[in-house]
Amino acid sequence: MRDWKDCIKDCEVKQISPDIEMASSLLKISNNKLISAKELKLREETSSSKISLNYDSVRELLEAIALINGYKIYNHVCYVSFLKEVLNLSELADEFNSLRIIRNDINYYGKEISIEEAEDVIKRLINLHKELINYKDNFINNKKGV
Repeated sequence: MRDWKDCIKDCEVKQISPDIEMASSLLKISNNKLISAKELKLREETSSSKISLNYDSVRELLEAIALINGYKIYNHVCYVSFLKEVLNLSELADEFNSLRIIRNDINYYGKEISIEEAEDVIKRLINLHKELINYKDNFINNKKGV
């Protein structure tokens, strides 16, 4: 796994001023993808689409959290390092990385996934999304108290 310093050194992460407006827009898009995924009936033909929509929702949420924290991240692998090394959320980082690999296997290598496997992956993505929303809400509430 890439470490955070390598992500910065290789220009896959850029430190920026926190961009709350862009983060807010990404949070809406993330939520819209969750809604779309829920409306799509899980069938053999839709399982990869539902996984991709849920994964994209999580990734856009991560991008929003990074922007709130003053980072622009250009590489999905660097989100793992961001979670692990910047936010100290090691378990969430490991879960995101595991789900990222599954999504990549589907999208880039044509891996077929059963409905049962898809149900499990989707459940994990939804749980990760909830955990990240809780983190974001707590982070913002703590910032307001400062």
